[in-house]
Amino acid sequence: MELNYILLIFVGFLAGIINTLAGGGSLITLPILIFMGLPEAIANGTNRIAILLQTASAVSGYKSKGVTTFPFSLYIGLSALVGSVIGASIAVEIHGATFNRILAIVMVIVVLLIVFGKNKKLLSNTPEITTGKTLFTSCIIFFFIGIYGGFLNAGIGVVMLLVLPYINKLSLVKANATKVTVAFIYTTAAVVVFIVNDKINWTYGLIMAIGNVSGAWLASRYSVKKGDRFIRVALLVIVTGMAIKLWFF
Repeated sequence: MELNYILLIFVGFLAGIINTLAGGGSLITLPILIFMGLPEAIANGTNRIAILLQTASAVSGYKSKGVTTFPFSLYIGLSALVGSVIGASIAVEIHGATFNRILAIVMVIVVLLIVFGKNKKLLSNTPEITTGKTLFTSCIIFFFIGIYGGFLNAGIGVVMLLVLPYINKLSLVKANATKVTVAFIYTTAAVVVFIVNDKINWTYGLIMAIGNVSGAWLASRYSVKKGDRFIRVALLVIVTGMAIKLWFF
């Protein structure tokens, strides 16, 4: 049993780093939880405890470096929260395995966009757009992001890192800070749904969270220091690995 706890902390630490830099850590933690004997729905719910505490840690890390997009992050976060309740309610009843190959296809598209797209736009000094019609559009998009986030969450960070620089012209550092804030908000709602339906193993969730929180805090501070170039490279590597894992394993 002690070995399981050590493994959970290690996997959580790795997932915390991956989730904070790009997204996809749940593709590591969910299989581990299922391998340890948890039913899929409970593994899904248990994973949210670690994500909730991890995102809180990441938000704190970015804030300590002065990186924030408040109140924009709050507006889209609340929109995602509404969607998350819907997604989590579906997740407690329906298995999410079908999403794996769909997500793999999405990840391949993401890799192609990163490699062949006009990536300079992500690194430019284009003024941010976080109000008016663009804010309304973002809220609609994040409502649907919240549905998937509540349902499974795996890989959702990559989607947010595509939307925020493209739609709102955020730098990747600010997009990352916004991403973890939004994830914290909608994950709070998802956790409530899983608690109500008794789909959480608190021991495993809290132990894994020790690793997640540590990894998120480290990655949030390090990514600010390294800047957009570092995040872009990390994003490409992580997304490629995620697509291979989803399709073949």
